[in-house]
Order: sequence, then structure tokens, then C-alpha cells
Amino acid sequence: MAMIEWVTTILLLSGAVLMLIASLGLLRMPDLLCRMHATTKAGALGGGLMVAAVGVIFDDPGVTTRAMAIVVFIILTAPVAAHIVGRAAYFVGVELWPQTVKDELRGRYDTETHTLRSTDDG
Repeated sequence: MAMIEWVTTILLLSGAVLMLIASLGLLRMPDLLCRMHATTKAGALGGGLMVAAVGVIFDDPGVTTRAMAIVVFIILTAPVAAHIVGRAAYFVGVELWPQTVKDELRGRYDTETHTLRSTDDG
């Protein structure tokens, strides 16, 4: 087996393991925000590793460039999308896990004006 095939195999297996961890986090975590954290972190890295494997195995600069662009796109957009979905879920009233330790938005969000009060507002 050539060295490129070994690197591709390691990238694919690592990506698959991270995707499995993301799916287990989706099943096992207690609330929406924890589930989103698990799936975003492990899913973005797992998907990125799998696309990187495609960029490594094909000996074409065009494919490698596209693969790198996809990895950058995943890494930049997945956390932003998760933040927006989590924020929207919080504001519409999705229940947090009862053992949540810290909720810095509690009492600072006005549901009528849809504005957040800063900590400096008193």
C-alpha cells in the first residue's frame, strides 16, 4: 500500500470515528444546546477530515483546491449556524437541561421588544 493510501485511510477512519461520536452525542446529550455542541464540533471536524481524504487521494490540483475550500467552508459556517440555531431555540423558549449550571441570558432578554440588556445597563 502506498503512503498516500495510508494517509487517506487514516483521514477517512478518523473522520468516520468523529462522525460516530457526533451521532452518539446527538442521541445521548440531554438538551438541544448540548446536542448541537456535540454534533457541530465532531461533525464539522469529521466531515472536514473526510473531504481532506478526497483531496489527498486524487492527484489533481483542482480537486485538492476544491477540497480545501470545502473544509474551510465547513469550519467557518458550522459554528455560526449552530450559534444562530441555539440562540433562536433559547429565545423561543426551548427548555434547558435542569442541571444547567450557568444561564447568562436569563433575565436579560425582553420578549416584547426582542432586545438583550447588557450587563452594564444595571
